[in-house]
Amino acid sequence: MSSAKNARYNRFSSGTTNITTSENTNGTRMETTFGPAFSAVTTITKADGTNTFKQHRRTPSSSSTLTYSPRDEDDGMEPLVFAEQPSVKLCCQLCCSVFKDPVITTCGHTFCRRCALTSEKCPVDNAKLTVVVNNIAVAEQIGELFIHCKYGCRPAASSKPTAFEVDPRGCPFTIKLSARKDHESSCDYRPVRCPNNPSCPPLLKMNLEAHLKECEHIKCPHSKYGCAFIGNQDTYETHLETCKFEGLKEFLQQTDDRFHEMQVAMAQKDQEIAFLRSMLGKLSEKIDQLEKNLELKFDVLDENQSKLSEDLMEFRRDASMLNDELSHINARLNMGILGSYDPQQIFKCKGTFVGHQGPVWCLCVYSIGDLLFSGSSDKTIKVWDTCTTYKCQKTLEGHDGIVLALCIQGNKLYSGSADCTIIVWDIQNLQKVNTIRAHDNPVCTLVSSHNMLFSGSLKAIKVWDIVGTELKLKKELTGLNHWVRALVASQNYLYSGSYQTIKIWDIRNLECVHVLQTSGGSVYSIAVTNHHIVCGTYENLIHVRAGLCPWGWAGLGGWLRHQGSVTALAVSRGRLFSGAVDSTVKVWTC
Repeated sequence: MSSAKNARYNRFSSGTTNITTSENTNGTRMETTFGPAFSAVTTITKADGTNTFKQHRRTPSSSSTLTYSPRDEDDGMEPLVFAEQPSVKLCCQLCCSVFKDPVITTCGHTFCRRCALTSEKCPVDNAKLTVVVNNIAVAEQIGELFIHCKYGCRPAASSKPTAFEVDPRGCPFTIKLSARKDHESSCDYRPVRCPNNPSCPPLLKMNLEAHLKECEHIKCPHSKYGCAFIGNQDTYETHLETCKFEGLKEFLQQTDDRFHEMQVAMAQKDQEIAFLRSMLGKLSEKIDQLEKNLELKFDVLDENQSKLSEDLMEFRRDASMLNDELSHINARLNMGILGSYDPQQIFKCKGTFVGHQGPVWCLCVYSIGDLLFSGSSDKTIKVWDTCTTYKCQKTLEGHDGIVLALCIQGNKLYSGSADCTIIVWDIQNLQKVNTIRAHDNPVCTLVSSHNMLFSGSLKAIKVWDIVGTELKLKKELTGLNHWVRALVASQNYLYSGSYQTIKIWDIRNLECVHVLQTSGGSVYSIAVTNHHIVCGTYENLIHVRAGLCPWGWAGLGGWLRHQGSVTALAVSRGRLFSGAVDSTVKVWTC
């Protein structure tokens, strides 16, 4: 046995106490001599008279120095027979055996892992046992202990069924516990079976080679192809000369190789099929999820469609009422009850901005840069130069619905839309910086004052504190009769327009202080000067009222230069800008 097998050898001692002899039929004779200190030498005498020797020795020990570890039936570990008595420090205080997989517990003591897991309290300080970490140092010490090879042990002649002792006829080597597997896997005393026939008597590994030379059950190497030959070594060699499969062994080998390749390919295909099945299952789950999401979207679409239908019916009712009122007003005008004014004598049209693809719903002037912002049904905001080129400078896109409201605070532009959101734009670079979900219904109008932003929607006005690019909801104003489509802030007052009504609110306490009744249907726009309140209505009319006096509204009639309802007004530097459903913006001067 070489040193690579981790066995410990000692010099052979003279003075034999036992001799065993065996002789094979081929003339080979093996004689093993055991000395008083369990030393041994094996002499192999061949038929030609030459001898070979194998000498080895156990570590001297006596029955008083042997420690027997009980067999662990649960984990299948082999029994241990130590060459020398292990230190008490290497024994578990729970099972009283040498540590198996030693671990440190919360109490600081070391126990076998199984003992620590199955016991509730420490036997030393009665503390609760919980495994913390493996005790590597103790495990290494135990691995350095010397044990007898298991093929050199036998059950002890005692009443204890799990006790073992040294078998002088077995393997004479002692090895380190950590090298046990390496040695025992190649030990010459390991029992083996004849590869030719299971019916052959049990053998030791050292005798297998000699047995194979005289075994009468040697099979032809081509038995797997159908050859039925069985014989000894002599007849085996003679058979190969006449075996019909021998001449085909290269072809048979190639066939085996090809068959093996096919098996490997089939295994790979099986793996691919398993992978594809897994992917198919995931795709099925994804399709199911998509179907569920689609059903949810259809449900939302149905709800939105129902809501739009209701809104459309409401708008049609409003239009019918407005037409009735328009007819009534026209009749009164024809009867001379109300005075009429020629708008051409008061305001003159100086130009028209054209570019939107839908009605213009809102206007806003940025006086610092002489810019005019206009929002339209085409979901865009156009930026117009009102000083030099009088052309569109840029088109801002970001809303998913009609742009209904515009407002400027500092260098920020706020836009409200039918998509129920408010978008914050940086005027310096004309880029979007934030989007706020503002109302449950379209945002119809916006105005800012006192570092607050006011947004109008269906029967509600929300008041927002402006904090950088964020909007923090402060209060909601209620008590409104319909859509709030117009808001204007002047000094300490907020003017809101809805159906035939203008409400005036005190911005300081957000309370309503005046209610003005109008004619002409919903108020779409309001402009406030030092002496007048100007509002545009659904009937293509612009009404003027002198402040809060009881003087009443004066109708300016329809401004014929617009081909539809006036929806937006803005005043800057003596100019009046008007937007209408004819998709144009007009500039008026006195």
